[in-house]
Amino acid sequence: MAAVPDQILGGAGEQDVDPGETQEWLQALDGVIRNEGASRAAFLIDQQISHARVNGVNQPFHAETPYINTIPVDQQARLPGDQNIEHRIRSYTRWNAMAMVLRANKDTNVGGHISSFQSAATLYDVGFNHFWHAPSPEHGGDLIFVQGHSAPGIYSRAYMLGRLSDEQLNHFRQEVGGKGISSYPHPWLMPDFWQFPTVSMGLGPIMAIYQARFMRYMQDRGFIQSANRKVWAFLGDGETDEPESLGAIGMAGREKLDNLIFVVNCNLQRLDGPVRGNGKIIQELEGEFRGSGWNVIKVVWGGHWDALFARDKKGILMQRLGEIVDGEYQTMKAKNGTYVRDKVFNTPELKALVSDWSDDEIWQLNRGGHDPHKVFAAFHAAINHKDQPTVILAHTIKGYGMGGSGEAMNIAHQAKKMNADDVRRFRDRLEIPVKDEELDEMPLVKFAEGSPELDYMKARRQELGGYLPQRRMKAESLPVPALEVFAPLLEATSEGREISTTMAFVRILNTVVRDKVLGKRVVPIVPDESRTFGMEGMFRQLGIWSQLGQLYTPEDHDQLMFYKEDKTGQILQEGINEAGGMCDWIAAATAYSTHGVPMLPFYIFYSMFGFQRIGDLAWAAGDMRSRGFLLGGTAGRTTLNGEGLQHEDGHSQVWSSAVPNCISYDPSFSFEVAVVIQDGMRRMLTDQEDVYYYITLMNENYAHPAMPKGAEQDIIKGMYKLTSVGDVNAKLRVQLLGSGTIFREVIEAAQILHQDWNVASDLWGCPSFTELGRDWNAVHRNNLLHPAATPTLSHVEKCLKDTIGPVIAATDYVRLFADQIRPAIQHMGRRFEVLGTDGFGRSDTRENLRDFFEVDRRWIVITALRSLVDAGQLDRSKLAEAIQKYKIDTTKPNPMTV
Repeated sequence: MAAVPDQILGGAGEQDVDPGETQEWLQALDGVIRNEGASRAAFLIDQQISHARVNGVNQPFHAETPYINTIPVDQQARLPGDQNIEHRIRSYTRWNAMAMVLRANKDTNVGGHISSFQSAATLYDVGFNHFWHAPSPEHGGDLIFVQGHSAPGIYSRAYMLGRLSDEQLNHFRQEVGGKGISSYPHPWLMPDFWQFPTVSMGLGPIMAIYQARFMRYMQDRGFIQSANRKVWAFLGDGETDEPESLGAIGMAGREKLDNLIFVVNCNLQRLDGPVRGNGKIIQELEGEFRGSGWNVIKVVWGGHWDALFARDKKGILMQRLGEIVDGEYQTMKAKNGTYVRDKVFNTPELKALVSDWSDDEIWQLNRGGHDPHKVFAAFHAAINHKDQPTVILAHTIKGYGMGGSGEAMNIAHQAKKMNADDVRRFRDRLEIPVKDEELDEMPLVKFAEGSPELDYMKARRQELGGYLPQRRMKAESLPVPALEVFAPLLEATSEGREISTTMAFVRILNTVVRDKVLGKRVVPIVPDESRTFGMEGMFRQLGIWSQLGQLYTPEDHDQLMFYKEDKTGQILQEGINEAGGMCDWIAAATAYSTHGVPMLPFYIFYSMFGFQRIGDLAWAAGDMRSRGFLLGGTAGRTTLNGEGLQHEDGHSQVWSSAVPNCISYDPSFSFEVAVVIQDGMRRMLTDQEDVYYYITLMNENYAHPAMPKGAEQDIIKGMYKLTSVGDVNAKLRVQLLGSGTIFREVIEAAQILHQDWNVASDLWGCPSFTELGRDWNAVHRNNLLHPAATPTLSHVEKCLKDTIGPVIAATDYVRLFADQIRPAIQHMGRRFEVLGTDGFGRSDTRENLRDFFEVDRRWIVITALRSLVDAGQLDRSKLAEAIQKYKIDTTKPNPMTV
């Protein structure tokens, strides 16, 4: 084989050693395009590339296309409707979006954002007018993830349609008095309006991906008809730096989610400055998405560029636009036409292209995201594309129209005020009917009843099924199994039989799956840990959902519990992907709202990798009024003994306590798990309360007692009496509280106190210190505000009011967990000691770990004795005797510091 000259090796930018041959190839390709069309040309190119690779030509994959619009002018779908009316609607919307922020900040410091919506106004306007369906008998409704900082524009449009009042817009970001509207999309604060919280950047995109996927799941399982329903997610180019924004796009491509459309508002700026000042974010994102299997539509240039591209027969303008970096594009729009002429048209050939253009005409060269014709064509292509998700990369200007108060400036994102001259120019540019003398008041504007514009807005929305955004708050109320259905779990385990609370949960789940009403609505979700949690038996029973079914024979097909993927499968198996599993759960937990179909999701995960890893999504789930169960498996700092620091959870219960509508439990016994899950199903499915549950489960096996008679309500409230140990009339008495596996250490400590020290105990199971703490706070507040009324007691106080002695609590969690009830116990004038697992975990046996963290039975005993010593009921020498008796190492390091 002859040597290949160096100058023709490599990729783009090489020297052309045979221009004549090159021209022949290009002319041949021109002939194919002209006579057989672009599709045929693309096919031949793909065939040539494949053939070249087979024959040893290493042609790298090029994911980026030229810096021009993806859709050629002659292939653009035509924008219908009255564009003069749509322009006036868009202008009024933009004015109100600006005015409400300026008005809110005249006398307050509540902030607000102007520039994001100004850059995206056309994108939203085209969607509202022509594409986005509301739920109706004819259509299940599209799901719209609004970019959080664009909320003022959505409020503005709703105001013009009469959905929001002057008072609400005048109280933007002033919600405490009940008159205002929220800063960003928050379903918790506006439950009939916003569907999805999005302003914690990155969460909107990943949640949208899994909503689109769950829509397919619901379709395959026969719950909904999702044909023509789309999930639209709006995000900023700067937002794509968040790992969650792009972290699941590969899955969306792999699953061929053609019901998913991302619209990236590429205004080239993030919060402090350029997104990629030295690069090109649109090109970068094109490569990322195209490489992940997405259909990419670039909307870079507006219609004013079309004439120039038509003139450019050599591609020199296209080449020049690809050379300019984003930082320079941003600067251009902060300058003028003369500056643009010098920077863009900087060669004799380029200057000749615009030699008959004035500087004003050059300044009017618009960006694609502000051209409704280009945007419509992109949206139209997106909804009709098959077998791939679509991303639309729309080139815009941040702060479009704000002039010297922020347009294309680094300060744009933080701008919440505008100077008088810029406001006046903004009004003039949009032709808003506000007089000069009224400008200082920044009045809101709307179209009169019966006006062509208002009639047009209403007609467009009625044709698309109704108003958006809108959110269903209720769905069908469902009956749930009675507690008696779980009777075997309410009884003591048979002699010699030991189970874990995880095993108890799996038995409960199997029972619910067989329920005639709820069974098909159960959505089990696991992040590649089914075997850890003893759930592999469900693979064959329920199947793992896959759009493709199972195209292979599994390795374990001849076993009873083989790995089964199925198009109608029920389990969602997300691999090693806690964020994906949580987004699955959110999609299922909000199905009552998004689809009008209540589902019952159970997501079980390593507790350490739950709230700690996906805490922001858990917070968003609360905001979205999710309903379902989160199960933190292998929980507790000392229970998962061999895995060590990174796996041992001693604080997820504290994390979960911070989510106001998350109901958290750390049960010790199977009857507690059954009572909590049964009551949770009732609250969420029958009563339709907007709460969700976090339940920690352990992998430690032990015998379980029977439920004390009549303990159900106390279990739900968070504290019940299990039993008493010792003489009922003993003067030396302590109250011992515990949860999770450490409650067993508490029970053993009670026996030791009785046998070795003649100290009696009352044993209290406390499956939810969080619910007890919340109850105390609510009761205490009520008593504070009603001083003339007879004070009421919190549940803790009711349980302990007729008891004596110090109170000692021990858990497998940090002390802060049980400390939530300290105010209630101190209010009773009682001594309170808490043992917990503060500090980093480590690997060892359970026994050694519990000694290390000072939560085993011996430490509980000496803590109880010290409480009696401090109370003056026991001689101090007894404490020293106990320390020696139980071989407590007084020189051991503090677990909180090592």
